[in-house]
Amino acid sequence: MNRKRLIQKQKNNKATILWFGIVGAGLLLISAAFMFSIYNSDTISSLTTNKTQYSTIPVEVNYPAPDLELSDLSLNEVSLTQFLDEIILVNNWATWCPPCKAEMPTLQAYYMKHKDDGFLIIAIESGESPEEVSEFVEDYGITFPVWIDRKGEALAAFKNWDLPSSYVIDRSGVVRLTWTGEISLEMLENYVTPLLEN
Repeated sequence: MNRKRLIQKQKNNKATILWFGIVGAGLLLISAAFMFSIYNSDTISSLTTNKTQYSTIPVEVNYPAPDLELSDLSLNEVSLTQFLDEIILVNNWATWCPPCKAEMPTLQAYYMKHKDDGFLIIAIESGESPEEVSEFVEDYGITFPVWIDRKGEALAAFKNWDLPSSYVIDRSGVVRLTWTGEISLEMLENYVTPLLEN
């Protein structure tokens, strides 16, 4: 009898250990899933509420702006030297470039807010025809000047072939800020607006 009881007790102990093991593993999986969901919700929340951290930060520079002559959408000859009484943001971009498209509404919003402060954006499209660029301008509601650069002259003049790339030129014709990549409205306010106030 004792032997039978001992065997039965051992079986019961194994079943208990197995049961606790299954329950413990289940609790670990539930905890891991809970922590993962919290992490993901925090990550998603930070992505949607703090776009600034994904914005390019301008770099302060100091060199003469290039003497750049191109054509506008009506094929009139235009030059940077025509606008040196204003603070100019030159934006090199292309219609096919995703970050270029993404920052266009931001540039338009900043331009509308500051155009009466002596601020001008000149968007220089790299490579497409005036017809294609005009369609893009209309679709995006762009109201600042857009120039055509079929040969990449602006990219060469600023010695940067990445898109989008932007340069802020002060009223004395000196490039004061530069960045490559999409920029946020907050960064424009933090870095460009002080130049308008001088």
